[in-house]
Amino acid sequence: MRRYLISGNWKMNTTRATAVELAKALVEGARAACDKVDVLIFPPAPYLIPVQDAVAGSAIQVGGQNAYFEAPGAFTGEVALEMLQDVGCQSVLIGHSERRHVLGETDSLINNKVKAALEKGLQVVLCVGELLSEREANQTEEVLDRQMAGGLADVTAEQMADVVIAYEPVWAIGTGRTASPEQAEAAHAHLRNWLTSHYNASVADATRILYGGSVKAANAAELLGQPNVDGALVGGASLKASDFLPIVEAGVSAAG
Repeated sequence: MRRYLISGNWKMNTTRATAVELAKALVEGARAACDKVDVLIFPPAPYLIPVQDAVAGSAIQVGGQNAYFEAPGAFTGEVALEMLQDVGCQSVLIGHSERRHVLGETDSLINNKVKAALEKGLQVVLCVGELLSEREANQTEEVLDRQMAGGLADVTAEQMADVVIAYEPVWAIGTGRTASPEQAEAAHAHLRNWLTSHYNASVADATRILYGGSVKAANAAELLGQPNVDGALVGGASLKASDFLPIVEAGVSAAG
């Protein structure tokens, strides 16, 4: 049985004070839930340390929103994987659509990051998903296949134990539009079939596939109730405890 993972990507939001306040509210609000589901938050890099301090002693996990694949050195503005580990992160978000489509990250660059993070022993949350134009052209599965093959090139079946896939249709991120439960399930099932054909059935069965794209309290239960949806990567609704905690609770209910 795959354990649900409810994750919150804070993106380029919060101040130090509001980040700590939010983290403390999640510790209090999700205390019981963490017995049933995993909760992971991705604060902005400058606030990783105070947020880690705020969740210390709780089951809430903290990850980095991005990292570079090279060892520490002359890479101005980048964050090294070793730096994330040094401040207590055990996970890193890689290949988010905003990094692909706003900042121009390629599958090759994303793959370098994935491999480097796995070699360091970090859990990777790898994001994949199609643009609206690609969905309208019936290219969703082709795009997902390309991003999975590119992002996971040279990643072994053993390393897949530390990989979480996040399916995020780009047209549903921050737009208020959400993939229907049927659309989400179809994409997740396709991704799981891809894992079966490129790895094996046990890898496919064990890998968690999250849905991301305007997840909120009102739609979380239905999305999380789909057979191949193993959690959520939440954007805007993760910035308020009152919005995020009901999604965590939906995960608890789905876990049974």
